[in-house]
Amino acid sequence: MNLNMLLSGYAAIITLAWVCASIYLLVNCRKVQFLKDMSPNLNMVEPRVAIIVAVKDEEAELEEALISVCQLDYKNLRIIVVNDRSTDRTPEILQKIAQENPVITVITIEELPKGWLGKSHALYQGYKASAEEWLLFTDADVIFGRQALKKAMHYVTEHQLDHLAVLPEITSRSALFKAMMSTFSMMLEFRQRPWDIRNPASKASIGIGAFNLVRRSAYEKAGTHTAFSLRPDDDLKLGERIKAAGLRPDVLYGEKEVSLEWYTSLNEFVNGLMKNTFSISNYHLPTAIGMALATFLVFVLPMPFLLLSGGYNFILALVMLTSQIFLMLFKPGIHGKWWHALMIPFAGAVIVYILLKSAFITIKQGGIYWRDSFYPLAELKKQR
Repeated sequence: MNLNMLLSGYAAIITLAWVCASIYLLVNCRKVQFLKDMSPNLNMVEPRVAIIVAVKDEEAELEEALISVCQLDYKNLRIIVVNDRSTDRTPEILQKIAQENPVITVITIEELPKGWLGKSHALYQGYKASAEEWLLFTDADVIFGRQALKKAMHYVTEHQLDHLAVLPEITSRSALFKAMMSTFSMMLEFRQRPWDIRNPASKASIGIGAFNLVRRSAYEKAGTHTAFSLRPDDDLKLGERIKAAGLRPDVLYGEKEVSLEWYTSLNEFVNGLMKNTFSISNYHLPTAIGMALATFLVFVLPMPFLLLSGGYNFILALVMLTSQIFLMLFKPGIHGKWWHALMIPFAGAVIVYILLKSAFITIKQGGIYWRDSFYPLAELKKQR
């Protein structure tokens, strides 16, 4: 088999793969419902909920986010904010908001114990300070709609769930970052298969840092944050362990009910993911290289190769691009634009860069720096 045959085979296979993958995502993502479409049961007896927010140096977004939490239309609610060694104006902002909202309890952490990442430790301390039946773990930059929690609790009660994750609506002032997020969200959902999470026969799972609503008994059965205290991807691990424990999870899209500006620019996105992406491959270099190679062959190479090789491959390029445009325009949960399809090779290249550089930096320095603390690689590998 000569090189031309190999390249022709690759061109045909990758085009067919993109068409099939686009149809697969368009069909299956429509199985995931929207939180905004849930009708809250106004006569429902509201279960007790503790909203636990881990905070560290969040002065920019904290006040707006916490006010949205305080304005939730839910009576049986307690808000526990865990201030994890903040050095900016966060303590002053918390004091002001807590004085105006008695429902808020502020816990201050002065030192981080050995064997913990700061966020996981903060969330765990919030759990220890609570007694409520349900726990909502969230971040300090998340904006909630007034009915978000009531709708979520109606949904988990109606479906007898143990865990509900909500994929937040990602807002950004950067058009380039929005285009990047369209591809990144597609990658995440293809990997996590949110439409299959409620299926007990499937291994699909998900956890979302912005909205992890979990029954207290389920959280304890999953091992609490102590089971993955050194994992930067603690939200995904929580979802994974809940599913592995045989409990009942589900996921919804959070458009118009749960939102955040994750990063303000592409540069922030790259730097933010650089410190923890190696954990997705369980700190295993061959796995990270394999993920980078697969991303290159599927996302980066196809369109430039088909366009540059010309001839019959130009038609394949049009077929692939058409399927990608349909995916961006009609896939639920991403708010894609048609031109976001043109950015797929660039977005894929950024992910390849992050995967490889994150692995290289982590191995070179022998661990990761997380919130001003260093964690040796040997210790991190113990929690795969």
